[in-house]
Amino acid sequence: MVRWEPGTKERLRAAALELFAAHGFEQTTAAEIAQSVGLTERTFFRHFGDKREVLFDGQADYLQAYTDGVGAAREDASAFEMISSALAAVAERFGEDRRPYSRIRKQIIDANPALAERELHKRSEAAATLAAALHARGVTEPTATLAAESGATAFGIAFTQWVRADETRTMAQIIDDVLAQLRSFAVPG
Repeated sequence: MVRWEPGTKERLRAAALELFAAHGFEQTTAAEIAQSVGLTERTFFRHFGDKREVLFDGQADYLQAYTDGVGAAREDASAFEMISSALAAVAERFGEDRRPYSRIRKQIIDANPALAERELHKRSEAAATLAAALHARGVTEPTATLAAESGATAFGIAFTQWVRADETRTMAQIIDDVLAQLRSFAVPG
């Protein structure tokens, strides 16, 4: 059995998603995931701390994208513009090739209350990261927290729209639309 074949983590992730969708998250074991791609359970745990990590791996990269996006905004940018820049940076990570995976992932998470709670925790981490990045740029309270929470919520709304079966817009287009709606009711007229 080849243990360090290239793409092992991706193969495990794809197999896990397929098994979670077919049999349910709780009913699928790490051993079954590994065996389905000809690997051992031990190999699975070299790549993922537990089977939940198959669905939540990569959070640090997204948080860094939020921070980088705020940092990339022009020097005199408003808090809203910094959030827009952060969401644009994260949107770059959601290419069309990720949409099928993201659709299935969302269905699996929505079907499991513990996973849904963890997803909410991720949104909370995103808001905290955005707030810290805004503070670093000199945005004061309560503006930093309000903008950060609004940004995290806007991303969640955009993501939910992006994974809909009938959706064809890019993540960047959807984020732009959601932010335009946020701006329209925040600044009427």
